[in-house]
Amino acid sequence: MVNAMTDKNKLMNSLSKNLPAEKSAQSVVVPEQNKDLVDDYEYSRDRYKGILDKGEEALNGMMDLAAESEHPRAYEVLSGMLKNMADVTDKLMDLQKKKKDLTGESKKDQPQGLTQNNVFVGSTTDLQRMLLNKKSEIIDVDSTDE
Repeated sequence: MVNAMTDKNKLMNSLSKNLPAEKSAQSVVVPEQNKDLVDDYEYSRDRYKGILDKGEEALNGMMDLAAESEHPRAYEVLSGMLKNMADVTDKLMDLQKKKKDLTGESKKDQPQGLTQNNVFVGSTTDLQRMLLNKKSEIIDVDSTDE
């Protein structure tokens, strides 16, 4: 287990030396009214990610223990840990959605005036009459033109 951690540390050090530095969050200009929202969001996100990282380490240890002991209680605890990790992952995604709702980003992503689902309410006779009246507007494409 210790050898795996030193390998991971070596890999992380190597990556940090060889990859360009990411754009820091402090260089982004945030309006004053949204500063608390952004700070709270980043803090919560970092906490959730930390919990997931620690949970993954604990999960790996529990998987080894359950496999070695083959005890039913160990597998029961392992399944509980898996459920908890899935719940934290869902909370991380919910956090993202809540941020979009608070900042109004989700409204910007949807085009205005776009109708996605159309429903015709009427009989087939009404539909046929409507289509016959609009026949001059229908463009017929012939497959031999290609």
